[in-house]
Amino acid sequence: MLLTSTDAGQIALEFLMAEWNISEQDREWFVIVNSRPIGDIWYVVELAVEGFPDRWFIQVYDTGACDPDYTFISPIRGCDRYIDLIDLPYIVAEVLVSERNSR
Repeated sequence: MLLTSTDAGQIALEFLMAEWNISEQDREWFVIVNSRPIGDIWYVVELAVEGFPDRWFIQVYDTGACDPDYTFISPIRGCDRYIDLIDLPYIVAEVLVSERNSR
């Protein structure tokens, strides 16, 4: 493979930050949880907001391209209260609310 797990993780993180237009300052809230190869041509990268159970799973191909149809999983439903987001920067909380509501 042309990419390492670390490369794939960084590519996925940059993809998600660009997708949501997250500022450099607010990027520190997002972490790479896992980056694992699947076969010889792509990785699955798991991203999260530090300390939260929500997860994004993004496929990163060995070419460096990300599949735009990523998966978002959360144990928190959109109809639940969002009291857990009070201490987050506005844009990070907005991303989580939007993703949770779209499930």
